[in-house]
Amino acid sequence: MATTSFDTSLAFARQMDAEDPLRQFRSAYIFPQHEGQDCLYFCGNSLGIQPKGVKDAMQKELDRWSTLGVEGHFEGDLPWTKFHKALAPASAHIIGAKTSEVIIMNTLTVNLHLMMVSFYRPTAKRFKVIMEAGAFPSDQYAVETQVKHHGFDPAEAIIEVQPRSGEMTLHPEDILEAIAEHGSELALVLFGGMNYYTGQLFDMAEITKAGHAVGAKVGFDLAHAAGNVPLQMHDWGADFAVWCTYKYINSGPGALGGAFIHERHLDNHDLNRFAGWWGHDEERRFLMEKGFVPTSGSEGWQSSNPPILAMPPMLVSHDLHHQAGMPAIREKSLKLTGYLEFLIDELKETGHHYEFITPRDPAQRGAQLSFITGKEGKALFDYISKNGVICDWREHNLSDDSGAVQASGVIRIAPAPMYNSFEDVWRLVELLKQAPKA
Repeated sequence: MATTSFDTSLAFARQMDAEDPLRQFRSAYIFPQHEGQDCLYFCGNSLGIQPKGVKDAMQKELDRWSTLGVEGHFEGDLPWTKFHKALAPASAHIIGAKTSEVIIMNTLTVNLHLMMVSFYRPTAKRFKVIMEAGAFPSDQYAVETQVKHHGFDPAEAIIEVQPRSGEMTLHPEDILEAIAEHGSELALVLFGGMNYYTGQLFDMAEITKAGHAVGAKVGFDLAHAAGNVPLQMHDWGADFAVWCTYKYINSGPGALGGAFIHERHLDNHDLNRFAGWWGHDEERRFLMEKGFVPTSGSEGWQSSNPPILAMPPMLVSHDLHHQAGMPAIREKSLKLTGYLEFLIDELKETGHHYEFITPRDPAQRGAQLSFITGKEGKALFDYISKNGVICDWREHNLSDDSGAVQASGVIRIAPAPMYNSFEDVWRLVELLKQAPKA
């Protein structure tokens, strides 16, 4: 992305919006309201807002259910037995994979467990899992219980890569060095594509290369990366990945998740997996015979038929992302976060100061900026919330020079390129100017 020179005027924000190639997508979404106006919504890193086409898509399937009953599985322009296949092209684009390598099914943590059944195969000598310290709890709990399931002690089997003393984010070289150091004992390298708290984007290509170099399998949790940053899961060669679709992809609360299995594993019918009817050979599924034979591709990891009434919002949301394209989404994201960073830095001139914990290097972050506030941080968050801002607050404790713990907090702001504007960012920072000083 070419360097953009920013300024603090509202006219500049509006000019950026006028020149935005993705500006038409904003009108495809419904914003929560505050006093009759659209909220300033910056919480797409937790739950994206609703696309306008969702109600019609839902009603279409309700109508088909009422008129066709069970025959809806086989009749119409998109029979229910084929519904999941319609999501594959957009899913593949979003994570940089072949359509045969992706499947929409279950939810993220369920998919993570299923992938670990296949790709975490510990032995007496090679049983350890390496992951980031402070990973999202779902990952921590899944790894802990998988390790216990195989009879190992999590305290010994789980290696967490910590930030250096006094720092909040990881140095890329520290991750690679930790993989090399424990290589002979590693069964699995499991990292988030992006840390949910700091917004740090990890170098997944290098992590994959390092993990494979020591003989470990490599997987990623893409919850905060999918639909946020361009991914190339096939080319990077990770063994598997999982993600949710309700954050940047905007598929609705608790929406189905996705799984990626690299094509080199797809025809390995001896690979351990927990089987179910819907993953059985598609051509023989309805013969109801004994003996599980996985259907081709990633669909062979399915266990149950998909919940059809949960999928129409996904068709709408995924199609919008596919239309926009991840390169264009990334280009706008870099500008939006750069603009937000610039404006918050300018607040120092007004006596406000916020400490970013998200990397300053745009290549190491996505659409989220997290910053630490002072002791009045919760009052700041409450102030902007009462004025129509929806973002995210996390408790955070700091120690002063004497070692005493001082209450503080982290505000996570995520300008989503599909629906957020530069004027949204400008108005947010204007509210921060007027807020109690943190």
